[in-house]
Amino acid sequence: MKCLTDRVPYQAIVDRPKLTFPDGKRMAVWVILNVEEWQIEKPMPRTVLSPPMGQPLLPDVPNWSWHEYGMRSGFWRQHKALTDRDIPTTLAINGNVCRSYPRVASAGKEAGWEFMGHGFLQGPMHKLDNQRDAISKTVDAISEFWGKPPRSWECPGLTETDETLDLLREHGIEFVADWVIDDLPQDIDTPYGIITSIPYTVETNDIAVYALQNHSSDELLKRGIDQFDRLYQESAENARIMAISMHPYITGVPHRIKYLEELLDYVGGHDGVCWMTASEIGDWYRAQMDVV
Repeated sequence: MKCLTDRVPYQAIVDRPKLTFPDGKRMAVWVILNVEEWQIEKPMPRTVLSPPMGQPLLPDVPNWSWHEYGMRSGFWRQHKALTDRDIPTTLAINGNVCRSYPRVASAGKEAGWEFMGHGFLQGPMHKLDNQRDAISKTVDAISEFWGKPPRSWECPGLTETDETLDLLREHGIEFVADWVIDDLPQDIDTPYGIITSIPYTVETNDIAVYALQNHSSDELLKRGIDQFDRLYQESAENARIMAISMHPYITGVPHRIKYLEELLDYVGGHDGVCWMTASEIGDWYRAQMDVV
């Protein structure tokens, strides 16, 4: 098995071929809404409150509730923001959410969003006893609920082992969001065919902005505008892709939702921008690479 970095050869963006979007568009923006299942009997994937006396306690009611608020209230603010603006959305979903939170999954399906595999339960791929089984269960759960198998995938926490890409492609996944390495897609070899990296983000991502860096409520708007403006400027020379990643318990809360709405309106107010989903970006890229 090749080293992972050997399978993702270096490419300078200034050397990439000229790529174009249909209808005179020059830049694509995709929105990723991450919906996850956190199990109250286990340690939380991340925390907002440190445990008393520094000793982890289970069940972790306050930190589980932080996430659960997102699924009960925050998600619906984000859902309204996206559906009111008719923005194509990629729903990065833990497979078991289709069963444990069917109301949330149904809202995404009814909105016509793309279901992207996001593991079966929230937790790093490195901690799974059987990655192949977990990926298979995720694909099956989404296929049963959504009516078709997922073509795209984002690992929980962007975690991968040396075999993850191979296992994903073996299970029909064509596009992956874990490799935050460029502003354009890149193909990665596997024994089962090409898997394409779709430009994702750890910068215009509410986890980094709020849960890790503890910025004020308007930071995603300010950072998002700066990110968009530079990519939009560069897209006059060659195509660019921007990702906006969100979680219901982070930007779905009352004191942040208006800044997310303002960012969506700012992006949508520019000519030459198309909203796309993960698979739409992947299909566009492959078609472009066939002709350049």
